This record gives sequence, structure tokens and C-alpha cells, in this order.
Amino acid sequence: MKLSTKGRYAVMAMVDLDLHSDNKPISLADIAERQEISLSYLEQLFAKLRRGGLVKSVRGPGGGYLLARSGEETRISDIILAVDEPIRATRCTPGQPFGCRINKSRCMTHDLWEELGNQIYLYLSSVSVADVIAKRILGTSGVILPKEGGEGPAYAAE
Repeated sequence: MKLSTKGRYAVMAMVDLDLHSDNKPISLADIAERQEISLSYLEQLFAKLRRGGLVKSVRGPGGGYLLARSGEETRISDIILAVDEPIRATRCTPGQPFGCRINKSRCMTHDLWEELGNQIYLYLSSVSVADVIAKRILGTSGVILPKEGGEGPAYAAE
């Protein structure tokens, strides 16, 4: 499963916004420069984030954006969903009673991928913007490496 730049950039921008705002509006130009993201792309993302109730805009000189709620209350899953990034690992449309195969059946591994999507959503729902800033990310178990002798995976934390 691949998270598109839309979701990744929205999360990066929201973390930057919380980190630098100090209860003052931050311009998208400043975020764009710090995060090396196109300003026009950020404008599109922030329009969706505003509609999703995650940011507030302040007009005029010194204007910009603020988080609508604290970084502790802003979940990574909310950000990704606000920018229309689906959190799923199946080809099938969520909530449909039929599968994506030609005969409308589900593939043999459908439940595996659906549960993976559920676990990704649960994980992203457990992490706040403040957690990212404070580096309190759960589940950072390390990179999976092959064990010596090729006998299954080993984890960098082992």
C-alpha cells in the first residue's frame, strides 16, 4: 500500500503548522519553504483541511492558518481523510457487499488486505500531531532485515 504525496504533505504541513504557530497564524508560503512543498499544492490541501475543520484561516496582514484544535487532539488519520486520501489496502470499494473481480466476488486475500487497512487506520488514529512533534510514535520497531542464514525476518530492534 502506498500513501500518496497528498496525505504525506498534508501531515507534514500540519506538523509544521503546530510546531511553528505559537498561537499566531502561519502563512502557507512559510510552510512551503520549510517543507519544500509547492505553494499551490499546499493551497489545495489547506482548502480541504479547512473544510474538514482541521485548520482555521486568518485573513489580512499577518494572516495565515492555525490549527482548529490542539496538536494533541488532531489525529493523523483525520488529516489524511480530510484530504481525500483513502486508508485502505484492498482494490474493492469500502462498504460494498461485492468484490472487485469481474464476477463481483472477492479475492481469496480480501480479508487480509481489508484488515491491514483497518490496522493502518487504527494506528494513524492513535497518533496525534503532538506525538509526531514529541517523537512519541508508537510501534517504531525498526527495519525488517533478513536473519543470518536466511531463516525468516529479524528486526533491527532485536
